[in-house]
Amino acid sequence: MSRPLIVGLGGTVRPGSSSERALAASLRRCEALGAETRLLGGEFLSRLPIFDPRPVEVTAAQQELADLVCRADGVIVASPGYHGSISGIIKNALDTLELTRGEAAPYLTGKPVGAIITADGWQAAGTTLMALRAIIHALRGWPTPFGAALNATSELFGPDGEPSDPKDVWQLATVAEQVMDFAQMKARS
Repeated sequence: MSRPLIVGLGGTVRPGSSSERALAASLRRCEALGAETRLLGGEFLSRLPIFDPRPVEVTAAQQELADLVCRADGVIVASPGYHGSISGIIKNALDTLELTRGEAAPYLTGKPVGAIITADGWQAAGTTLMALRAIIHALRGWPTPFGAALNATSELFGPDGEPSDPKDVWQLATVAEQVMDFAQMKARS
């Protein structure tokens, strides 16, 4: 298999958000395993207009998102937990995948999709992870068996920008490894 393309969607409008840093750590693990990666973080996602399903002019950012996801061998989505669910910026990005409806494999069809949640507390992390996995299913993706849930009530990242808790390092690596494993299995079939 040539180098798989793994696209990461995540973050918030706040630069350096914990969800975007967690996503970047997971993508670095994908790169270490031989992937080409693209991170579409908060700065990019904030340029997406609110998705309108009526025929309207598609922006360059919307088209870039749709094109990258169509080309991707796997996707990792990272969202903060806001009031028990994913953030609006992440939901809007996923809604924008409606632009792919006319493709041979629309939305997330047949792609392994990893899920990463950062939230202030375990309850919010758990409900947000369940919500994201349901959306991945609705978009015809294959949620990886493991989804990372990071509790942001403690300091998640050290001064070097890497996760500070070995458990979180393991969670983010596991998401990356499962996306890569499934992408490689699909390529061999």
